[in-house]
Amino acid sequence: MSATPTAAHPEVTALYTAHQGWLQGWLRRRLGNAWEAADLAQDTFVRLLATPAGRADLQTAPLREPRAYLATVARRLLINHLRRQSLEQAYLEALAALPEAQTPSPEQQLVILQSLQELDAMLGSLPPKVRSVFVLSQVEGLTYAAIAEELGIGLRSVKRYMAQAMAECILLAP
Repeated sequence: MSATPTAAHPEVTALYTAHQGWLQGWLRRRLGNAWEAADLAQDTFVRLLATPAGRADLQTAPLREPRAYLATVARRLLINHLRRQSLEQAYLEALAALPEAQTPSPEQQLVILQSLQELDAMLGSLPPKVRSVFVLSQVEGLTYAAIAEELGIGLRSVKRYMAQAMAECILLAP
């Protein structure tokens, strides 16, 4: 069952009314799942309502290509959704490989999965080189010299990228 956005935002309401069905079909073809498609379509419109930039875009001028605009917002949400699914699947596979005695409780599993998702979001917000340096250092345990060699960059760049990664992680931490 679909609910329309509030009348306080007539531009989003009009966009929803005209294109929600198309967007849900577009997402269903990509996901192969009507329920997830419906959720992501709703999330797309919620994103427009929740972000001042999204509402401002709609208020300043009518969209020339509303479906392209919606598809862009939905594509970003879809990528995040698929990345979360992939992360969850990898986590479940790692859990299945543990001996029963070491398997965390369902509550602990949920906390761990939520932490992994937060970490993934934090890493996803970093520029690619910065993320690579951070992961090689903090996850793989490589020295700065080994990272510089691995990525074909200077030691000074590795230090600068690590400082940037640490600063970003501190800023993004809850």
